[in-house]
This record gives sequence, C-alpha cells and structure tokens, in this order.
Amino acid sequence: MSNEPLASKYRPRTLDDFVGQEHLVGNDAPIRKFLETGKIPSMIFWGPPGTGKTTLAYILSLNLYYDFHKMQAVNSGKDALRKIIKIALGNQQYGKKTILFLDEIHRWNKAQQDALLPYVEKGIITLIGATTENPSFTIISALLSRTKVFVFNQQTEEDIYTLLKTIAKKEYPHIKISKKVLEYICSLSNGDIRSALNILEMSTTLASAVKEGEKAEITEKILKDTVQKPLYYDKTGEEHYNIISAIHKSMRSSNPDAACYWVGRMLAGGEDPLYIARRLLRFASEDIGNADPNAVVLANAVYESCQKIGMPECEVFLMQLAIYLSNAPKDNTAYRVEGEVKEDIEKYGNLPVPMNIRNAPTKLMKEMGYGKNYEYDHDLASKKSNQQCMPDKLKNRKYIH
Repeated sequence: MSNEPLASKYRPRTLDDFVGQEHLVGNDAPIRKFLETGKIPSMIFWGPPGTGKTTLAYILSLNLYYDFHKMQAVNSGKDALRKIIKIALGNQQYGKKTILFLDEIHRWNKAQQDALLPYVEKGIITLIGATTENPSFTIISALLSRTKVFVFNQQTEEDIYTLLKTIAKKEYPHIKISKKVLEYICSLSNGDIRSALNILEMSTTLASAVKEGEKAEITEKILKDTVQKPLYYDKTGEEHYNIISAIHKSMRSSNPDAACYWVGRMLAGGEDPLYIARRLLRFASEDIGNADPNAVVLANAVYESCQKIGMPECEVFLMQLAIYLSNAPKDNTAYRVEGEVKEDIEKYGNLPVPMNIRNAPTKLMKEMGYGKNYEYDHDLASKKSNQQCMPDKLKNRKYIH
C-alpha cells in the first residue's frame, strides 16, 4: 500500500530484523532462546513508547505455532476476554496454545486482571502484556508473580540512525537528506523508533513541496519549523517519579547543574510548578534542616511566588531555589528523628507522660502528684535542668546525636 505509514511498512518480521534490545533478542538472550525452543512463558514487556514491545510480540506471533490474539486494554474488557478464553479452551483440545497480547495492560483495573489470572495460572493462556508503567505499581502481585518481566530500554540514536539511513535511501532517493539531518531526527525521537519514522515521513512530505526544477531537501529549518520535539513525560506515570527523584538526589549530591536540568525537564513536560515547589520545600527541611534554616524560608517564599505569577515567569524562581538548595549545607537530622520517633510510638504505644511534667490546673490533680518535683528551668543558674521528660521506658532514649 502506497499510503501505508513507514512504521507499519517496515515493521520487522524476524528477530534478525529487529532493532535494538540486544539484551533480549541477541545471541543467547532470553527471548531468542524462547523462540528457538518454540515455547514461551507468560511475560510483561515494560518500557517507553516506540521501543519495540508490540513489534516483538508480533514477531513471536509469526514464528510460533500459537493462536495469537491482540487486545487493546484501553477499549477492551471482560467480554472480549471471555471470547478469547472460549477459543483458548477449544485450542487446548487440539494441543494448540493461545497467546494473548494485551497492549497497555496497566489500564486494566484489579477486577479485570483478576479475571485473567486463573487462565494464565493454568496455562490456558500465555500472556504477553505491554506497558509503559512500572508493573510493580500497576499489575496485581498475583499476576506479576506468574509472569516474567522484561525491560525494554530506549533505543540508541546509533540504532535509529542506521534504520533511518536504510529506509531513507530506499524510500526517498529523490530527496536530499544529509547525515546531520538524520542525526537531528534521531535526537528529536527521544529513543522512539516510531516517532523517528513519523518525523522522517512528515519532513519528506514537506520537503517535496518545492517549485519545479528545484531539488527537494530536508533542511534543519524544515524540522525546527514543523516538528515539536516530543518529551516522554507522564505527569502521573513512571517518568514523573523518575524525574522528581532525580531532582531530589541531584540536590542531595550538591549538584546544582543536574538539579536545574531535571527541574527544567519537568516544566517542559507540563508539570505543575506548584508540585515542584512543594517537593523543594520538603527537601529544604528533610535534607538541609537546621544546617541552614533560611532554606525553608526561601523555599516557602518561592512557593508563594509561584502561586502569584505562574508559568512561565515562575520558572526562574524554581531554578534559583534549586541552585540554593543544592549548594546549601546538608543535615537530615529532623528527617531521621521523625522516623525513629514513629518507630518508638508504634513499638510502645501510648506511654504515659512523667508526673513531674504534667500540668496540674486543679487541686485534685496536684494531690495526685501531677507536676510534683517539676523544675522551672528559668530559675536555675544553668537555665537547664536534668529532669526526666521522656516516658519511663524511653528515659534514656536519644534521637539527636
């Protein structure tokens, strides 16, 4: 078909044509071994978009004697699953196995995943689930324990370049495409082969719109003017947590350059600046604390400033704060003490307050010993008593070292 998209037209049909993921499909790699034996387990393919999850499932379907069914989790549910299970039970009678490829499996809720579980457990269905989200958070533990998780990495720019060069030479011999332009397309793709092919296809269409007698050429200007650089960022998904973790750990390592980069990445991906400001405010107390009390003051001021002026003007406030927090001295005493106190409360429960530091507003309470032997520290020459303030079971407990 002349109008078939490149991503579909050049979808690999064998492992030898598959691009990247050598740790999965290379010599002696697990997926290749499964395919060679003709028997595969239930699996979860986890990785960013365009890294070959669906393509690899397609290759397995072409090269195994299995009955292959594909479902999109976003628009399929239990009814569609029941039909496939009925087919799978029939296949069992003839010794034929059934693969269910469930794309975006993370979109299925617990009840839907529970409905699938017994058939995976009994081997009636071999499941291949594809997800861009961390399976630990999105797939029920019972189903996860019965599958093997394989991680797909972002494709390297070198692998994408090799593929684009081959396709461009074959499909667009009449269009001039320089090495620099192909490399730029690889950079724009963010490790997503499908995105790279789509960019190539769009740019060749635009490059072809030239006057008669002129040479068609993809220029950097065409790419910059027509392609918005995609950022792989999901405000509620795995990459959200990866990047906020990167911000925290960069500041903790006193690396302001990295901290600013990750803050910028979050903002470029459309993150709410107030979310970032809240996380930086927390960091100011958790990782800096009393080593520099002004950190909390500045972080709070930046949060309020972000509330007042919003994006894009507040971006510089967040950068300023990230630099300050990165360069500030670090002390996690308050954070550590918080955890130790919680442990003691959980371990010992409601320990009674020592009598000497209890309030005694009534005569009866005084007669019962409330406040007895209390030392008023201001009346002491040292201004500091050694009286017991902790419960008896914790009287020698020290949180601050």
